[in-house]
Amino acid sequence: MAFNALVTGGARGIGLGISRALAKEGYNIGIFGTRSQEAVKEVLDELSSMGVKVAYCQANVASADDRARAVDELYSKLGDINFLVNNAGIAPKVRADILEATEDSFEHVLRTNLQGPYFLTQAIARRMADRIGKDKEFRATIVNMSSISATVPSISRGEYCISKAGVSMATQLWAVRLAEYGIPVYEIRPGVIMSDMTAAVKEKYDKLIAEGLCLQPRWGYPEDIGRAVAMLLRGDLAYSTGQVINVDGGMTIQRL
Repeated sequence: MAFNALVTGGARGIGLGISRALAKEGYNIGIFGTRSQEAVKEVLDELSSMGVKVAYCQANVASADDRARAVDELYSKLGDINFLVNNAGIAPKVRADILEATEDSFEHVLRTNLQGPYFLTQAIARRMADRIGKDKEFRATIVNMSSISATVPSISRGEYCISKAGVSMATQLWAVRLAEYGIPVYEIRPGVIMSDMTAAVKEKYDKLIAEGLCLQPRWGYPEDIGRAVAMLLRGDLAYSTGQVINVDGGMTIQRL
């Protein structure tokens, strides 16, 4: 039986690293993204070349209408979804000190990073639970992509930190709610990962990493996150629902 995985934001950055890792596992890949299908054709062709089905739905997870339409579209293309990876996320358009940051920026970031994934999880989890009610052998897992920013404050992007702290609580909430269906829910907290989101601050983090920011003195890469997600979806940590996996090179270990 082929498994179907939905990766939001799965056509670029960390999301693409996840999509590649899951395609290597033989999972069919569904992707939600804001770009047109033509704009991501090269990525979709690459994933398809791994011998799996690939379905792309243009959708903004911050929009309730987009989510509802895209979920229906994806199920019609792939069938029941076994695995949901809530990866899509944004940084503030402007990194502003929290004394100066705007409510518009706060709302924009939280709609995409917290509200969207929360209600997408609700929509997919309902379908997962219904399927499990009919077929106890149906496998389902949910992974939320958080960040070290869930616990490490950055005063120039407070809205981002708060959104990821919310994702952390959402992971625990869904782990509790879905336990009766045997659906594990996990949180992955990436550290400093090389992607388009961090491209603007590359020089800053190159310097910090060289000065010892991380115990493992390098950037993280999307494939590091992809391997962690694949591990969770395989069931390698099946007795650990609700837990946090830090993929940060040891950055968040306190040191004297």
